[in-house]
Amino acid sequence: MYTIIDIETTGNGIKGNKITEISIFKYDGNQVVDEFTSLVNPQCPIPYFITGLTGIDDQMVQNAPTFPEIADTVQFITEGCIFVAHSVNFDYGVIKEEFRQIGVDFTRKKLCTVRLSRKLIPGLRSYSLGKLCSAVQIPLVDRHRARGDAHATVLLFEKLLKKPESEVVFKKFLNARSQEATLPPHLPKSVFENIPQKPGIYYFMNQKGEIIYVGKAINLKKRVLGHFYDKSRKEIQMCSETANIDFKLAGSELVALLMESAEIKRLFPPYNRAQKRTGRQYAIFAYEDRNGIMHLAYNTIKGVPNPLKVIHNPTECRTYLEEVCKSFSLCPRYCHLQQTNAACSHHEINTCEGICRGDENPEDYNQKVEEAIATMKLLTSEVRIIKEKGRDENESAVVLIADGIYKGFGFIDTDIQISNLEDVEAFITPQKHTVETESILTQYFLKQDKSQVLAP
Repeated sequence: MYTIIDIETTGNGIKGNKITEISIFKYDGNQVVDEFTSLVNPQCPIPYFITGLTGIDDQMVQNAPTFPEIADTVQFITEGCIFVAHSVNFDYGVIKEEFRQIGVDFTRKKLCTVRLSRKLIPGLRSYSLGKLCSAVQIPLVDRHRARGDAHATVLLFEKLLKKPESEVVFKKFLNARSQEATLPPHLPKSVFENIPQKPGIYYFMNQKGEIIYVGKAINLKKRVLGHFYDKSRKEIQMCSETANIDFKLAGSELVALLMESAEIKRLFPPYNRAQKRTGRQYAIFAYEDRNGIMHLAYNTIKGVPNPLKVIHNPTECRTYLEEVCKSFSLCPRYCHLQQTNAACSHHEINTCEGICRGDENPEDYNQKVEEAIATMKLLTSEVRIIKEKGRDENESAVVLIADGIYKGFGFIDTDIQISNLEDVEAFITPQKHTVETESILTQYFLKQDKSQVLAP
């Protein structure tokens, strides 16, 4: 038994999205045996652009039932049925969230008519409901109204059921281990299956082949799948546009981070935000108090005469100082991670060795601060060559830093003899030194064994 469903909403992402209309057709594989259609009062204003699309405005729904008032009906008519919709993850996600908000767990098996159509009616230029119905001669009336779209989906579903290979395809899609219901509607499963479980960067592309997002991962397949499970508004919109995914192997997390940063700066994909920011910068600095204890702190760069490190914003400054605290057993109080004159009590950092309680003498503590400062200044050493894992067992990755400037990365076959800097430079792909790459490399040094990091 199937319930073929369409909803209209206020359009504010899954968690903020409220249903304004719902239509459910109960279908037994041969005919419709029940129907429920209703406007729904979302108990919030309907945006003008949504009214322009659906024709549903605040006045139309002011006397309609709220979702809690129809929840029992929706629960009853869908009980024991497979949830079917065009781009099913959207409709299912919104309805599941509406139930969650009233304390009800809503779980159904799912089928997506977009993905089914791509499999059973291949070769079409578009699988949007309107274009698909036009291509297979299905009448579509009351477009962008729940009953009109749901009824058209019923007629489409009937056609799909009659396809010779439908039984095999439906069974495969309903397999509990199948990821068909999880993948974006326009993304072929073969593309996802081709993604390896290795470190690298990945590109989400829309139906025009335009890159809309670049990400990095230690495990590419696992990270990409994580996007499909994410129910934030940005992720849902991005995944709904994704029709292809490409990737490049990196061999290690460090190289993946550097590759990702370079590609975001080069491509400026619309769904990447973090590394496109400009504006006020902050800096880490050190000073000694009247008791002879050295502090690490941060401020706007204009207020720091001798910055140790430049960072984008206060949040990143705190995150960076927390990493320094953990790596060098410093005190959160003297790294300005908590405003208190008492002994430190940071919620996460417990590596302080007692300078704030008088259990550690200032000389020993200051020596650790000096080591931390030396680590922050590692990028200013003349030449540093970082060697990392390659993309396979037959190569190594190298990252080159010269005169305090990040020069780039490259891959070298393990059977090639490297004896000087010029040999390394021949394999380096030149890259720009940016605030992001400096942060990436400094974080890398912080996480290494201190005896190795501080060695010349």
